[in-house]
Amino acid sequence: MSEGCRAGCGACCIAPSISSAIPGMPNGKPAGVRCAQLDEHNLCRLFGDPSRPAVCERFKFDASVCGERRDEALATLIWLEQDTC
Repeated sequence: MSEGCRAGCGACCIAPSISSAIPGMPNGKPAGVRCAQLDEHNLCRLFGDPSRPAVCERFKFDASVCGERRDEALATLIWLEQDTC
C-alpha cells in the first residue's frame, strides 16, 4: 500500500473510470462503480498482483487528492473525474 494511503478507503477503486480490463470487469469500469476487485473491507484483491491494471498501480496517495478522510477522497476524485471527461 502506498505511504499515507488509508487502508479500507477504496475511493480510488470507486470514483474514477478505468478503461483497461480488470479481472471480473473485462471492459473496465465506469466512474462511480465499485471495482469488482474491491473486497468487503475496501481493500484491493489485486494489490501486488501482476494482473492489477497499470493505471491502478500508478495511482499514489497524495494528500491534496485524498484529503484526510475517505469522504474527502471520494469527493475530490469524483470532481476530478467529472472535470476531466
